[in-house]
Parts: sequence; structure tokens; C-alpha cells
Amino acid sequence: MDIGVISVRYARALLKSATDAGLEDQLYQEMMTVAKSYAEVPVLRQTIDNPMLSKEKKQMLLETAAGDSPSQLCRTFISLVLKEDRENVMQFMAHSYITLYRKQKNVIRGKLITAARVSPQTEQKMRQMVESQTNGTVEFETEVNPDIIGGFILEYDTFRMDASVKSKLNNILNTLKK
Repeated sequence: MDIGVISVRYARALLKSATDAGLEDQLYQEMMTVAKSYAEVPVLRQTIDNPMLSKEKKQMLLETAAGDSPSQLCRTFISLVLKEDRENVMQFMAHSYITLYRKQKNVIRGKLITAARVSPQTEQKMRQMVESQTNGTVEFETEVNPDIIGGFILEYDTFRMDASVKSKLNNILNTLKK
């Protein structure tokens, strides 16, 4: 069976259970933590995939990967995944849950790249602008990149607004070359 199909089925069932229990936001944070744990600790995947490691130790590892004190629903879900021998797909389940949650809650990921750190007020104004354009909630990530010299680059969904000094200088240079 396809890993994508399996992970989406488990994630859909988890989202339904979490929504019914009113814990979908908490599970979202826990699945974000699981996904982040897999990304930051590559040996976690190898350890979880190890058939010599007991289910109890895998349960402990995955609960630790979910955060300080995972919810009972998260623990039950991990135990179900282990019981069904699907632990090798856990990382994909976490990503599928995140995707389904964002779709259900209309959460858009955005990124603001600036040459220097911006104030929280400026970041909030950018977030509000994106939210008014998309009619959704925005998860905003900021990045400082001195290479753009000045201005900003705003990305969300499939939209990209490049108001950086570097791109304007490149445009002038290209115009002069013609």
C-alpha cells in the first residue's frame, strides 16, 4: 500500500477524533513538534524503524518527540500506530495531519524576508494585510537576509511580492544592458 494513502488515512482519522474531542489545536502543536523532531534529529527515524527496539521504547521515544506532555489522544494514537506496525510512516502521518488541519482551519503559511529585523508592529501589519487578502489565518515566519540590501520579500500561498532593493537594482541593471 502507498505510504501517502496510509498517512493521510491515519491523519484524517486523528483529525476527526481530535475535532470531536475539541483538541485539534493541541494535536496540531504536537504533530508540528513530531515533524520538527524528525527533521532536527535524523537518527530518530532510524531508531523508530529498528525492529530490535521494543514497542514500549518506541512509544516513549514518539511521546517525547511529541513534546513535554502529549495529550492522551496523542498517546493513544501513537500506541495504535505501533500496534498496527505503522511506525515507519509516523513522520508522514504528522505532516499529513498538519496539512489537513491547515486546510480545515484555513491556515496559510507566510514568510517575510527583510534586510534587517523588523518591529513586531510592522510584522503584525504585514500579517493583517495577508489575512485580509486571503480571508484566513496566517502562520508567519520572518527571516533576516542582509543580501537583499533593503526593502522586503513577502511570500504566501503562491504569491510572492519582491520589494527588495537588490531586485530593483537588478532590474535597473538589466534595463541598462538592453
